[in-house]
Amino acid sequence: MLKIKPDFNFTSIFILISLLLSSCSPQVGEDVAETTITESPPTPVQTTQLATTTHDSSPSSETNGTSTATPTLAPVFEPWIQLKGIASGLAAPVALAAPDDNSGRLFVADQIGLVYIIDNQDVLLETPFIDIRTRMVALNSNYDERGLLGMAFHPNFIENGRFFLYYSAPLRTNGPSGWDHTSNLSEFSVSLNDPNRADPDSERIILQVDQPQGNHNSGAITFGPDGFLYVPLGDGGSGSDIGPGHAQDWYAENAGGNGQDVEENMHGSILRIDIDNGNPYAIPGDNPKISQNFPEIWAYGFRNPYRMAFDPAGEGELFVGDAGQELWEEVSIVESGGNYGWNVREGTHCFSTANPSDPDALRDCPSEDPEGDPIIDPIIEFPNIKHPDGGLGTTIVGGVVYRGDQLPTWDGRYIFGQWSRRFRSPQGGLFVAARSETNTWDFEAIKIVDREDGELGEYLLALGQDSLGEVYVLTNRSSGPSGTTGSVYRIIAP
Repeated sequence: MLKIKPDFNFTSIFILISLLLSSCSPQVGEDVAETTITESPPTPVQTTQLATTTHDSSPSSETNGTSTATPTLAPVFEPWIQLKGIASGLAAPVALAAPDDNSGRLFVADQIGLVYIIDNQDVLLETPFIDIRTRMVALNSNYDERGLLGMAFHPNFIENGRFFLYYSAPLRTNGPSGWDHTSNLSEFSVSLNDPNRADPDSERIILQVDQPQGNHNSGAITFGPDGFLYVPLGDGGSGSDIGPGHAQDWYAENAGGNGQDVEENMHGSILRIDIDNGNPYAIPGDNPKISQNFPEIWAYGFRNPYRMAFDPAGEGELFVGDAGQELWEEVSIVESGGNYGWNVREGTHCFSTANPSDPDALRDCPSEDPEGDPIIDPIIEFPNIKHPDGGLGTTIVGGVVYRGDQLPTWDGRYIFGQWSRRFRSPQGGLFVAARSETNTWDFEAIKIVDREDGELGEYLLALGQDSLGEVYVLTNRSSGPSGTTGSVYRIIAP
């Protein structure tokens, strides 16, 4: 169920705070930065609330030996940010990774097959860290879901120099006839002579997954707090999880079912592998017993888990944004052994392969699979722009949990977004969500104070996070992996 908080009435809040402050005597002055926004939303004011404290650094007034407490001001969360541009001139930046090596560097994967470095002075280095364009399929410049899609640094990168790329290679020699391409998960090493260059000859292919279609390729590989590598896989592409390269579903009312079939292939799942043991990898001993044929599978029931990330603090939960097809977009907190429903469900709603665009095509669907495992609902969902009742965007872009210092009141909140409200027009958007008393998180739109109407005005490709917990927004102004309109922004306080 869509839950969006109503807009704040900033005028009322400001008047209330002024009355409270005047009644409590202390004079508090705060500078509020001006913005260039000329239309709604208004310039944000740092909202505060009074909190009583029993100690203060200023001299206390005492009457008859009784100390009078001085009120202090505690900040209140507001969904306002500013974007600081730190890199431009890219084609389609789809992933950002930051090794824990004390260098302060950010590595940006460009979908066309290049990885660039932004140094600790926010300078984009001219020479790419690595170039794998000759190893990839040829991309369609107007739109493509293939390419260089993910990057992850080994947790011990500072010592071993190992990192991993996930990219779309031409269909391997023994791949199924007529299929589109092969997804490669490969290990590389940094150059021994230059820490800002990789050794292109060091590639070791860890895993290959043949893809029947060109879409739904996911790619946001990441290491978990447990040191294992997590690999998201889409359902094989096409639509409704049906067609060539797709298994038959156990659910009789629907066709297709790679997302639910865990024995025929690994599609529609998240894998968990140990790349420090085995050849080329080992299966962690505590992986759930989901599949006999593919013990790598850690969770399943996904359509296209395009972006995912672990919370770097708290409980270390894994947040996955799963792109919907027709009506609903979703975010889930994914756990070991979980079944997340596709294509039985789209979000919390029954999905019909016979009539996917009709919200009422199926009113009743299973709540568990044949093994008795529950189908797990997302924590966030919003209607796709194709929904008959209207929606918020075309495709969800999974994000990250904020753990930085720029926005203290955002700590623990989940930042995510949508690619665009229109396919041919760059109208991406950002949202911020917080836990609620139910399993469904509340969320609201983020307003960008230095943008017209508070809107992003670009296609949103990904969100990233550095080792300090700060968040980055990756965008471009083209619907495909081409041109030089790609940018990287850091979220900062307004």
